[in-house]
Amino acid sequence: MKKKLVLFFVLIGLTQVYGQNVDYNDSGGYLAGGYDVVAYFNKSPKKGKNKFSIKHNGTKLKFASQKNLKTFTANPKKYLPQYGGWCAYAMAINGEKVSINPKTYEIRNGKLYLFYNKYFTNTLDSWKTEKTAMLVQKANTNWKKIKNKD
Repeated sequence: MKKKLVLFFVLIGLTQVYGQNVDYNDSGGYLAGGYDVVAYFNKSPKKGKNKFSIKHNGTKLKFASQKNLKTFTANPKKYLPQYGGWCAYAMAINGEKVSINPKTYEIRNGKLYLFYNKYFTNTLDSWKTEKTAMLVQKANTNWKKIKNKD
């Protein structure tokens, strides 16, 4: 009985350490500005509907259809945007969490990247003109350092 109790508390501790929520960019109440993250992979980004919304890992998501919601729940990791939905370019260059325009995105190597695009600055353009593989590597490194911080 004692061993089971110890094992239980070890598992609880590991869950707390490794199961921490990511700081998702859900400033509008939903990840990706309420856009359907599965729809990006069909090259047709669209706003999700309230009736197809769920909460996943501490953030809320909307989907355009029941089918897309079901697709997401079968493999969430595949569809979640990189870097918690923050601007991929800003994550690479400055290691900062910068808001995005949900209509400005790229699917690269089966992953969704979102970008800032406002006024006269479209970071997707910069992302594509520089060495993207290097930027992805830098963004991955920066994200590991800050993903659970405020």
